Amino acid sequence: MAKTDTKQKVLNGLFWKILENGGAQGIQFVIAIILARLLTPAEYGVVGIIMIFITIANVVVQNGFSSALVQKSQADQRDFSSVCYFSLLTAGLLYGILYLAAPAIAEFYRLPALRDIVRVLAFVLFPGAVISVQTAYVSRKLEFRGLFLSTLAASFVSGAVSIWMAYRGFGVWAMVGQQVIYYYSLMLVLFLTVSWRPQLLFSLDRLGQMFSFGWKLLTASLIDTLFNNLYGLIMGKIYNEEVLGVYNRGDQFPKLIVNNLGAAIQSVLLPVFASRQDHPEQMKSMVRRAVRVSSFLVLPMLFGLCAVADTLVLSLLGEQWMACVPYLRIMCIAYSFWPIHITNLQAINAGGRSDVFLKLEVIKKAAGLAGLFAGIRFGPLVLVSIKAALDFFCTFVNAWPNKKLLGYGIGSQWMDILPSAGAAALMAAAVYGLGGLLPGGPWLKLTLQILSGAAVYVLLAALFRLDSFWYLINSIKERMGKESRT
Repeated sequence: MAKTDTKQKVLNGLFWKILENGGAQGIQFVIAIILARLLTPAEYGVVGIIMIFITIANVVVQNGFSSALVQKSQADQRDFSSVCYFSLLTAGLLYGILYLAAPAIAEFYRLPALRDIVRVLAFVLFPGAVISVQTAYVSRKLEFRGLFLSTLAASFVSGAVSIWMAYRGFGVWAMVGQQVIYYYSLMLVLFLTVSWRPQLLFSLDRLGQMFSFGWKLLTASLIDTLFNNLYGLIMGKIYNEEVLGVYNRGDQFPKLIVNNLGAAIQSVLLPVFASRQDHPEQMKSMVRRAVRVSSFLVLPMLFGLCAVADTLVLSLLGEQWMACVPYLRIMCIAYSFWPIHITNLQAINAGGRSDVFLKLEVIKKAAGLAGLFAGIRFGPLVLVSIKAALDFFCTFVNAWPNKKLLGYGIGSQWMDILPSAGAAALMAAAVYGLGGLLPGGPWLKLTLQILSGAAVYVLLAALFRLDSFWYLINSIKERMGKESRT
């Protein structure tokens, strides 16, 4: 009974989390396409440079304590309120640093407009501090419905304003406005849809207890974010903002898939794994299922996206963005390894081993820095290709601790992934070949490629009786049967 209840909670949480990510990011995706036709790659690159600094600051504000709230076996109102106030204080300190550093950033990139953009965009740190606590509460309760409604509303409002600003000739400020309005509207709507409210409670002792777990995750997240954003910093400085804009646009499409499915799975896995941290065999079974199902869902989308990359960019963005196609394909390969990354890391976190998590980040980033500096001289495409190769290497690093902790090593994980990867590769090859044979314009070709790809993958999954395919089919039937009885 407990196993069935857990499964239903996980599936229900995934359902709303995928809807939340898919709905919000779907709206943002459409908005990004419209803005891409109104703005130039160079304008995208300018905002891309600033978002690097904002993203790093947001990691300090939002990470660590929010994960500690989810992982803690018993967290009450005093814990949540203490983290909220401390995060707001951190946001204030970081805003002051960014405000003072804005002229130096503008001078470093020789773009005077960056000074004011930094100072305005940095305001998102304050709602970000509150949102991190709100989402931690949602994750603990697996109540993602309110988060779904909130992100949908915030995405729609911020997107509508940004499109209006772009049409009115505001240029890069249209994207700045989108970010600021999104964060503030999301925070406000969450107060209406989520039952948690901050109270006049604060405890340094509670923060100290969570800090012992959270600081390692914060450090690991900060290392990861700094490293990943080095690519943007280097492209914006060594190359130019137009190259950065093209890279960001190519990265956006596969990241949309990973952030939707991958992040949804990640948000649900941590609290569920944490509830089974004292039962290694049960956790191993859940981790294995998560690896299989997430790979079954993510890999065909990324492989298929790689196959239709040129048609997709031409259809949605136009000729001026065709330079992003090779970046898009390389990043599809890089993100293909995320199901292994996410699941292994969440299992380690759920077991309270943030020390192991931090050690893994140090090892991966040391290797990554070596590859980064080796690739700079060969140009941006080689640089990004090295990143994809390093992401493959990191699958072995992330899986290594779980060989000992759960008895589930990288060899077993790859054996679980290979059936889905094989089916996805066959589907992508068929779709790519079909692209050269199909008549008509890019929109018609893209539609036919997507439909044929989906049909081929489902056919292969059923023909070869892939475990994850039938697991999902049976889970859907169970859910529909339960709803019909109620």
